[in-house]
Amino acid sequence: MDPYVQYMYSYPHKTAYRPLEGISLRDYAGQLAGKGNGLYVHVPFCQGKCGYCNLFSVTGQDTGAMGQYLDAVERQGRQYREILQPYGTEFSEFTIGGGTPLLLPLEQLERLFAVVRECFVLEEDAEIGIETAPNQTERQKLAFLKRAGVSRVSMGIQSFFDGELQALRRGHRAARAREALELLMSAGFPCVNVDFIYGIPGQTVDSLQKSLKEAIGFGVDEIFLYPLYVKHGAGLVREGVVPDPDYAYLQYREMSGYLRSEGFRQDSMRRFVQKRRRGGGHQADGQQAVPHGRKFSECGFGTSLALGCGGRSYVGNLHFCTPYAVTQEGCLEQLRHFEATKDFLAVGHGILLSQEEQKRRYVIRHLLIRPGINLERYRDLFGTPVGEDFPVLGDWAREGWLRRETDGREADAVWPGDGKNPEGKGEFLALTEEGMGLSDYLGPMLASEEVRGKMREWEAIYEPGDGFVPGEPEKL
Repeated sequence: MDPYVQYMYSYPHKTAYRPLEGISLRDYAGQLAGKGNGLYVHVPFCQGKCGYCNLFSVTGQDTGAMGQYLDAVERQGRQYREILQPYGTEFSEFTIGGGTPLLLPLEQLERLFAVVRECFVLEEDAEIGIETAPNQTERQKLAFLKRAGVSRVSMGIQSFFDGELQALRRGHRAARAREALELLMSAGFPCVNVDFIYGIPGQTVDSLQKSLKEAIGFGVDEIFLYPLYVKHGAGLVREGVVPDPDYAYLQYREMSGYLRSEGFRQDSMRRFVQKRRRGGGHQADGQQAVPHGRKFSECGFGTSLALGCGGRSYVGNLHFCTPYAVTQEGCLEQLRHFEATKDFLAVGHGILLSQEEQKRRYVIRHLLIRPGINLERYRDLFGTPVGEDFPVLGDWAREGWLRRETDGREADAVWPGDGKNPEGKGEFLALTEEGMGLSDYLGPMLASEEVRGKMREWEAIYEPGDGFVPGEPEKL
C-alpha cells in the first residue's frame, strides 16, 4: 500500500474543473453577505522553481511585470467591491500566498495591502497571514507586515541540510534559513510556522529529526511536515526522481511521534501545533467546544474569495479559478490572460458541486483535520447519518483507522448506527493516530467516480515535464 496517493488539501482538485458559461459572480454575491468570509490574494512570482513544485508560479519577472500584475489585481478588487458592498461583506481571514509574496519590492507590498484595505472590509480581529521564503525574509519588509497587522507568517525551510536542499532544487542554503528564521522570530508575530519535507533523496530519519529539533529550538509555534510529492510537470520528474514511499512513511511515523513528545499537538497529518503557545496566537471561535481545547470550526461550506491569477474561490456550490497550469509557459499564458481581463465577474472556469459532491467535500475537509466530523452537525446538514452515506467509513473503523470520540475519549459506541446515541450528539468521527498517517491514502478514496474520471482525463493529455500536449488544452 502506497500511503502517498494524493494530498487532499481541497476537494475537488483543480484538474476536475472545466470551462463554465453564463455564470456571473454578481449572482452569487449574496452568499458572501456579512461576516466570516475568507480572502486570498495570490502572488505568483518566485525567485526560482523548486524541483518538486507543481503550483502556479512564474520566475524571472521584473518589478515592471509585477506592477502590471498588481494593476490587474486592483481592477479585480474594485469590481468585487462593487458587488459586495450592498451585502456588508466582511472578511475574518486574509491570506497572501504564492509564489513568494515577499519577492515583491516593499513599495509594491505596501500597495497590495492598500488595495485590499480600499476594496474590502476586514473584521476587527481578522487573522492576516502571509507566506515567505528564506531569501526574501528581510527586516524592513517584516517591520511593515507587523505594522499592517499580520498575525501569521509561514516560511518554507524544508531542511537545515544543504545536501537535502540541493536535492529539492531549493534556492536557499541552510545558513540563510537560520538567519531568516531568527529574524522572523524576533519580529514579534503572534504565530510563526515553518514547513519541512520528508522523503527527500539522501535524507535519513536522523537528519530529519535534527532539522526539526533545530526549528523547535527557535521557538516556532507550528510545524508543517510534508511528504515529498513529484507530480504534474515538476522539475524532479524530468530528472527521474521517484520518492521511496516506505521510507517516507517510516520517517513520518518517527517524526510525528517525536513532535508529539516535544509538546506539539497533531491536528492533521501535516500540522503540528505547539501546545504552549509563545504569544497565544489568534484562534477563531467555532460552533462548539471539542476535545483538548480546540473548537469545531466548520470548513466544508466556508466562503472564500480569491484575487489574482491562480487563486481559488469557493462561493456556495460554485468553485472557480484560472485553468490549472504548472510549467513556466503555461503559467505565463494564464497570467497574460488574467491581466487582459476586462470583466472579472464572469466566471469562466470551475465546477458546480452537486449535493452529493458537497457531502464528499464536507467529509474530506473535516475528517482529515482534528477534531473530525461532528456527527450531529452532519446529520442536521444532510438529513442522514454519515455512516449511512459513506459505508466505507465503517470498514475504516474496523481497520482501526477511525473511531468515535466524546470529550477527547473514545466513545462507547463503535460506529454510527449501532443503536447507541444514534443522533451522535456531542460525538465526533475522528482519525486514529494510524489513520491520520494514512490521510493521503484514505482521502482520495472519498472522491466520486465522476471527479476521478475528470482528473484522469486531464492526466491523459498532460505530458509530465512538458506541459499540455500542443493544441489540446481546449478540450478541458
